[in-house]
Amino acid sequence: MNVAFEEESEMGQIDRRRFVANTAKKVAALSAGAAAMAATRRTRSAQPGDRVRLALIGCGGRGSTVIRRFAKRPDVEVVSLCDLDKREGTSLPKQLNSIQGSTPKRVFHYEEVFTDEGVDAVVIATPDHWHGPLTVFACQAGKDVYVEKPPSHNVWEGRKMVEAARKYKCIVQAGTQNRSAPYVHKAVEYVRSGKLGDIPLCKVFNMKSGGAYKARPNSRQPKEVDWYIWLGPAKVRPYNEGILHGQWHMYWDYSGGDMADDGVHQLDIARWLIGKDFPQSVHCSGGNLAFPNDDREVPDTQIVTYDFDGCIMTFELSQYARYMSKTPNDIRDGDKFPLWMQNATRIELYGTRQMMILGRHGGGWQAFTGDGKVVAQEYGRPGDDPHQEDFIHSVRSRRLPNGDIEEGHRSACLVHLANMSYRLGGRDLVFDAKTETIVGDEEANKLIKREYREPFAIPENV
Repeated sequence: MNVAFEEESEMGQIDRRRFVANTAKKVAALSAGAAAMAATRRTRSAQPGDRVRLALIGCGGRGSTVIRRFAKRPDVEVVSLCDLDKREGTSLPKQLNSIQGSTPKRVFHYEEVFTDEGVDAVVIATPDHWHGPLTVFACQAGKDVYVEKPPSHNVWEGRKMVEAARKYKCIVQAGTQNRSAPYVHKAVEYVRSGKLGDIPLCKVFNMKSGGAYKARPNSRQPKEVDWYIWLGPAKVRPYNEGILHGQWHMYWDYSGGDMADDGVHQLDIARWLIGKDFPQSVHCSGGNLAFPNDDREVPDTQIVTYDFDGCIMTFELSQYARYMSKTPNDIRDGDKFPLWMQNATRIELYGTRQMMILGRHGGGWQAFTGDGKVVAQEYGRPGDDPHQEDFIHSVRSRRLPNGDIEEGHRSACLVHLANMSYRLGGRDLVFDAKTETIVGDEEANKLIKREYREPFAIPENV
């Protein structure tokens, strides 16, 4: 039995379902006026001295970090904070007031953000399973969007996000901040110069530390939390405090595992470096090999092979390698390079003339010849500030951002296809880039799109 919902009255459930249904209708109704709203926004954003007014949906750890950084910009005002857990982000209004000189209001339903004419753009930092629906609903309401990675939960959803952005002429930036890091741009330029030669092989790593996962027991739903809304498009399950606060990463209903949560950053850079859109085929092997008896659904070990036209890309993931480490802050903020062999999140390009090793999030890059000589290099700096600068500039200018949702979708597809292969027992998947489906595999195509729970489904015609 569902512990969370047993304790609610039947009338309470009906009232909430009515609220959600009405919300969906209201947001859908806004789509009729989205073009006019976009035109008004373009006119307003061009006015000197006007600040772009932001709302945040998802006030937890990553959301609060991103929005505080936005609030430091003189051309931005954070006006609204939304979270369905009333315990989350309670100190954030005061923090933002100390940064920007004004206090954003707190709301607890996303409909209040989308119907607010005082909001120009929305930052979405919810769990992954809500990224797609909220982005589509925001576009239908005429709002620009900065959506955290991974932008989508599945292949079909990502394409609908692109369609919504284009239909309603909204700026949608994925939170793949390396797209705006100058040193990564320099790396792309170096690769395009031909100095590496052809690149038949690219290796991507996400070799992180971790430990066994023990699920917390289901419990009584706190009155401060709207669990029905939190589940959103996912199937109904009992309330679980652990899943609410971070452990959702361990379950397919809400996440694609650490490959989606973190590895997508490296995959996005690597795909950009080799200049490819979609792979021709994908194969993933893996499992819960380090922690075979724990409670996670997602794997703790993965090796993926992507066959692009003229290039093989591999991706390796671990959740147990305590001898590996992400790039430390003193390297990100200084003129240093990581210890490459112990760098958990590096990318290696094996060209026919030279090789390149690049570290994400400010790790920098170096190019080597066969004698081990460094022939080119760039120190790195994190791309967070430039990425936000790029988003705000795009909101004002209406040009596509560096991390446009089309690019975000393509990179997220690398995650989704790998996980599909894994969940099908390591099956080889042949991908049709035109239809974004799997060739000749009905079972695999059932995983292209999730089963959406009403009224949170993304419509076929956005």
